[in-house]
Amino acid sequence: MIKAPPASNLVRLKKVIADLFFDALHASGELFKIIIPISIATRFLQQWGIVDQLGLLLGPVMELVGLPGQLGLVWATAMVTSIYGGMVVFASVAPGLELSVAQVTVLGSMILVAHGLPVELRIAQKAGTRFRAMALIRVGGALLLGWILHVCYQFSGTLQQENHALWNPAKVEPTWNGWMVAELRTMVIIFLIILGLMTFLQVLKKMGISDLMTRFLEPVLAVLGMGREAAPITIIGMTLGLSYGGGLIIQEAQSGRLSKQDVFSSVALMGLCHSIFEDTLLLMVLGAHVSGIFWGRLLFSLLVVFLLARLVKALPKPIFYRYLVRRMKSDPADTEVHSC
Repeated sequence: MIKAPPASNLVRLKKVIADLFFDALHASGELFKIIIPISIATRFLQQWGIVDQLGLLLGPVMELVGLPGQLGLVWATAMVTSIYGGMVVFASVAPGLELSVAQVTVLGSMILVAHGLPVELRIAQKAGTRFRAMALIRVGGALLLGWILHVCYQFSGTLQQENHALWNPAKVEPTWNGWMVAELRTMVIIFLIILGLMTFLQVLKKMGISDLMTRFLEPVLAVLGMGREAAPITIIGMTLGLSYGGGLIIQEAQSGRLSKQDVFSSVALMGLCHSIFEDTLLLMVLGAHVSGIFWGRLLFSLLVVFLLARLVKALPKPIFYRYLVRRMKSDPADTEVHSC
């Protein structure tokens, strides 16, 4: 006969579950404060045609990376909305352009580095970094990576065959009611993911696997000039992404356990290279090659953050705090620096 667990154990289990639920609710709430108003604003921008105008303005920029000007609308949509939005627009404008695999890979890499910027840059800002600095890193990084890949593919003559996308979704124009239902569904999914993530992290911590992962990542972070404490949120951001891991990232960054240099480097790395598995698979569906959207993006991101970390160390503190990071409530020791 199986013995029932002691009452004290049940009480502890209930407390753990309750704590996880309310922690997830708090973290989700912090994230929803950012996502909801920006999602509404983005919806209006789409309805008013401003996203389309932005796409036209980006036409000449796309030509610099070897892409047809029409694809500016794809990147503009992805930057303002999400990867999924960019994919839908790609499906409508790509037919007839006779794109090569190399061109789709260049476009896909740029989308992966710079997408969902209104939400993700606000999350980065809440974590303690400057909005303009992260916007420059994301958009400038996307253009630089796109140009590097374009030059490499062009001079090597690789991936020049015609592209064949595996996914061709129909363009959807949802009503406001349909849009609100979709947004509510997204909020529920985000909450469940955060709750599951917190539970998973607690299990990893109890089993000692969290410390093992941290020790494994520590040498890589050390080379990039980042401290050991930055490992947990860096793992979250790079695997789950800034939107799903954003609540935890903000919470950890505001705890005061990380140095400002580590926060900046970590958020920069996560911005350039996040959701490395899910997002990579999404762009492969469009025909993009793994050489650019995974390996190219990963190596490029590590190199950029390596150089940024060295730059940050060389900068005078007043410049660092004025242009790259923001003061948080948990930074009482920074008062003297900010008074400069």
